[in-house]
Amino acid sequence: MITRRAWFGTVAAAAWANGGADLWDPSLPVPKAAGLETVAGARFFVLKPHEPARDGGYGFLHGVALCWHKGKLYTSFGHNRGKENTTGEEARGRISTDGGRTAGDVFTIDAGDEPDLAVSHGSFLSHRGRLWAFQGAFHGSRTRVHTRAYVLDEKTGHWRKMGTVVRDGFWPMQQPVRMGDGNWIMAGFRVGEGEPASVAISRGSDFTRWDHVAIPRDPGIGKMWGESTVIVEGRRVWNIARYGGEPVALVSSSEDAGRTWTAMRPSNLPMAGSKPYAGVLSSGQRYLICTTAADTGNRRAPLTIAVSRPGERLFRRVFRIRGGEFPEGPGDSHPRASLSYPYAVEYRGNLYTGYSNNGGRVGMNINSAELAVLPVTSLKVE
Repeated sequence: MITRRAWFGTVAAAAWANGGADLWDPSLPVPKAAGLETVAGARFFVLKPHEPARDGGYGFLHGVALCWHKGKLYTSFGHNRGKENTTGEEARGRISTDGGRTAGDVFTIDAGDEPDLAVSHGSFLSHRGRLWAFQGAFHGSRTRVHTRAYVLDEKTGHWRKMGTVVRDGFWPMQQPVRMGDGNWIMAGFRVGEGEPASVAISRGSDFTRWDHVAIPRDPGIGKMWGESTVIVEGRRVWNIARYGGEPVALVSSSEDAGRTWTAMRPSNLPMAGSKPYAGVLSSGQRYLICTTAADTGNRRAPLTIAVSRPGERLFRRVFRIRGGEFPEGPGDSHPRASLSYPYAVEYRGNLYTGYSNNGGRVGMNINSAELAVLPVTSLKVE
């Protein structure tokens, strides 16, 4: 039987031989989990604890999204009294006025008011004084997947429905990022047709009209579950995606603002089978949040952040954000805890990182929503 470590070495070698795009600096070994340095000065908070007895029986929680808007930290997530990917799913959230230390009552973006409709987790965008939400939605048991948009009415606190804005199975996984051609790109994946990584591209700043582009993949890639994230530099875009069952990051690139892509293929960076989140810090460093260590396989812990040098493309260092066991708290602590589906936004020198934590609970994504606040100055690379 081939071990995970041996399998990764085989995949990485094949990727290099076939001209695959590196994500990790090949002159350096990818570090093991036990050797990772913890982010100095990190602070932790609980955005929404798992407490079904207090909040009406909601057990499923997943897909934390974050946004700073007019000095407040908005959080959203998919919430369900029943099982994941069933019609009971709702897009809900909370607001914090003190940077995540405390949060107000849970609000609802959309509970699905059509027969057989569920609305779940998604992404935010604060733009020109308006707060937008883009939520994955589906009918039945994850069929006819699409993306719906909403705008916050700040006078009433209600979310105004803007309708379906992306079809063809697209589920958003990252906030829209503006590209060099003036359009915005939102990373996600397509449910169906082999579950490829995909993106939605706006038509200027009209966030009610998006073009969906599925990313092709190398013929050698088998089953995948292409939840993805993008790094944008002008018109050049990199997409980093979850493989599915295999613990390695997939990568593709575009030179024309996301309209066409190279074939998605394995990179030389190990990554657990979870949704990744990437971007560029104010320091000019690229970052990637998931679980990326040489020996963790598909284990969703510890939660890590890989970073590059300022202005460079390749990741060179991996920091530990936190492990499954976290007795100093706050938040769930368990040796088998899964820390997954990260989302991040930088604000005033800190990278606010939301994530799901199942606390070792048995079941599909019976999570709490938690927050790590990472000082950007603690993510330096020599």
